[in-house]
Amino acid sequence: MKNNEILDRTRTMVIDSIAQNMNLYGIAPSAGRLYGLLFYSDKPLTLDEMKEELGMSKTSMSNSVRSLLDLNMVEKVWVKGERKDLYTIKEDWYQCFFDFFTIKWRSAITTNSSTMEKSIAQLKELIADPMTPEETRESALQDIQKLEDRIDYYDWQNRLIDSFETKDILNFIPIEKKEE
Repeated sequence: MKNNEILDRTRTMVIDSIAQNMNLYGIAPSAGRLYGLLFYSDKPLTLDEMKEELGMSKTSMSNSVRSLLDLNMVEKVWVKGERKDLYTIKEDWYQCFFDFFTIKWRSAITTNSSTMEKSIAQLKELIADPMTPEETRESALQDIQKLEDRIDYYDWQNRLIDSFETKDILNFIPIEKKEE
């Protein structure tokens, strides 16, 4: 096998692996292939260059780029003399993880906490209503306790996310690079 074929094969293996795991980020495998292409590119690429290389439609390419931009995994860059938008990956994978983790989890926590707090308020009204049967009141009290326990959990998650945003987490789990 020729050296370039081995190089291409190893790159394809990595790109395929990234593409398969993009579902963890809630995006399509095509975005993973795009990310892999940008990862191995020695220069920023335009949408047309990426489209040509990957054989994707312009719409699919645009959606993939937008998804990766939203997750802070790629960025738009400016190159003197170039009129088209250029894209490259963000090189700090640690920061990409922090960004992804905080974006996704903070959103889920906010939605769930808000819903649970509204439910607790409604359950308290139900309990306070003198027409509520005792059995329903007891069930509502149990539900409130379950929801309050979950809200405590979300508070802990918010503090964990805060530690990612401030990078305090690195005091407990430092980034270690292997020495060559």
